[in-house]
Amino acid sequence: MTPSPPPAPRLWLPLLGLLLALGGLLRLLDLTDPPLDFHPSRQLRNALVARAIYYDLLPTADPRQRALAESFARAVGQYEPPIIETLVALTYRFSGGENYAIPRLWQTFFWLLAGLALFDLARRATSAWAALAVLAYDLILPFSVQASRSFQPDPLMTSAFVLGLYFLYRWAEEQAWKWAILSALLLGLAVLIKIVIAFLVGGAALALVLLTPGRRFWKSPQVWAMAALMIGPALAYYVMAHPARSTEYFFAWTVALLQLIGRAEFYARWLGFLGSLFGLTLLFLSLGGVLLAPRPLRALLLGAWSGYLLYGLTLPFQMYTHSYYHLQLVPVIALGLAPLVAALAVQASRERRLWQAALGGLAFVLVGYQAYVARSILFAEDFRHEPQVWAAMGRAIPEGARVIALTQDYGYRLMYWGWRKVELWPLETDLSQLKQGRREAGREFAELTAGKDYFLLTAFGQLERQPDLKKILAGYRIAAQGDGFILYDLHQPQ
Repeated sequence: MTPSPPPAPRLWLPLLGLLLALGGLLRLLDLTDPPLDFHPSRQLRNALVARAIYYDLLPTADPRQRALAESFARAVGQYEPPIIETLVALTYRFSGGENYAIPRLWQTFFWLLAGLALFDLARRATSAWAALAVLAYDLILPFSVQASRSFQPDPLMTSAFVLGLYFLYRWAEEQAWKWAILSALLLGLAVLIKIVIAFLVGGAALALVLLTPGRRFWKSPQVWAMAALMIGPALAYYVMAHPARSTEYFFAWTVALLQLIGRAEFYARWLGFLGSLFGLTLLFLSLGGVLLAPRPLRALLLGAWSGYLLYGLTLPFQMYTHSYYHLQLVPVIALGLAPLVAALAVQASRERRLWQAALGGLAFVLVGYQAYVARSILFAEDFRHEPQVWAAMGRAIPEGARVIALTQDYGYRLMYWGWRKVELWPLETDLSQLKQGRREAGREFAELTAGKDYFLLTAFGQLERQPDLKKILAGYRIAAQGDGFILYDLHQPQ
């Protein structure tokens, strides 16, 4: 099949601008709502770290609040280098204080920048019309809109990954040093931001290295320079600087849960979860598109998908429970659609203007519908009342009191808005059942509440799942009660 001539830039440039504007606008809707719209525990963790950095930078910060902020940041753990948190904290410093909008503005900027790179990669590999479809999927998919603006490392990680893939593709085209260095720096940055992307980075890079220099890749100084820049920063941070944390994470989330990969149910849940995020039809169309892609793009995508499969087998529990662990698939799936859309565009170019207009109308309706769904998800809930609720809760807890809590999000809401830290009563979840099985409530209550002054209850749904705990708490007097919480006095049984 002979492809049609590429369209002139004057035809696709306006559409490119409109897509970028729409993608940016969607991500800036409901801009000042508290960060509880998407995986709140992960967003609040980053907000607590950013606050601690901000208070360290602020000369006028109250010493007591600065110390509290630092203690909260230590309590949430250090999983990745605080890159996006530091950038946000610096912006707090020069913009007048903490603001929910700032991380969303930064993440949106990076996602749009990566979108431009994704568009040009797809345009070079296929056609401008296919590249527009790739960009539309990347920017308008409701999951992408919600996740890519969230305050966590994954959006920045994915943006750096896409930019790195773009320069890696340019390197495969020209094998120039400038593309080698740029791709390695950005892919190395992506791995440093969050190491889980290493699977996809390694797969894509290895595939293009084997395709481009071929069997003699080991003689290429560019390849060795790229490998050092990609691996070095993450190796220094995760393995050399924080070996205990990395080892703990590996044993807790990989070794302890490897049993899952031997169950057929795991693969069914994984695939079903992907379908809820991306749509199974488009997912399989994208996989089909990989097989039809031009050789360099096919190698890049096959490498990325191979890395993703290994990634899923390494962190099995997250594959059907944590949607943001799949954010990096958005651009990969989008690129897989490019060859199919390019073939469709060739066929459409042979049709009469009427049918071309009808096809364009269908595309317009599809983009409009997806944008409406994304907008509706963002406005579905309003969390503006939450800060006052948790601040009141914090005031109800006496300063210095020792508290254990059955609460949401690891107690981060109370830390962030109530300025109180509590120890956690275990939640009843699929993961706890998988790791620990059933627990004896009476003995556990005596052990975990030893030395504590109060028991705070905010997760009432969890209490219903733990009837034995509910009976035990009914035997203690209520010290305080308010919107969304009950505080039991452990020193005063009824």
